[in-house]
Amino acid sequence: MFIMPRPRKYRFVGTEPEVLYFKPRAIPLRDLEEVKLNLEEFEAVRLKDWKGMSQEQCAKQMKISRPTFQRVLQSARKKVADFLVNGRSLRIEGGTYVINARRFRCRKCGYAWNRERGKGRPGACPKCGSSDIRSEHKIVNNDC
Repeated sequence: MFIMPRPRKYRFVGTEPEVLYFKPRAIPLRDLEEVKLNLEEFEAVRLKDWKGMSQEQCAKQMKISRPTFQRVLQSARKKVADFLVNGRSLRIEGGTYVINARRFRCRKCGYAWNRERGKGRPGACPKCGSSDIRSEHKIVNNDC
């Protein structure tokens, strides 16, 4: 008898990182083993270790339980330690997440910007003032 696991809930991530890949200097990529950190793990480290939030606050912001947050954070810290201690490369990608900010793009000038979820749709492009804007929804599930 095969029992299906529960589907993973989306985790809310504040923003995607600017830099998605790190490696030790002067070592060719082909000689390095890679550690993959998913976006939920990145967000857990960002909220807890960089912003200094409590686990309860972090879990609430990511819309997950405290025990789930603890598991995500523990996994992230283990991967970051492996990257640092063993001189591996680190790639940030994948996961099951929703970006907490909505992204909009102006159809007239092409300008793109983020707006916090729950703030409503902007009336005009902040760059050119055009009202011809569209929402770029981003929900990612790369853990299939």
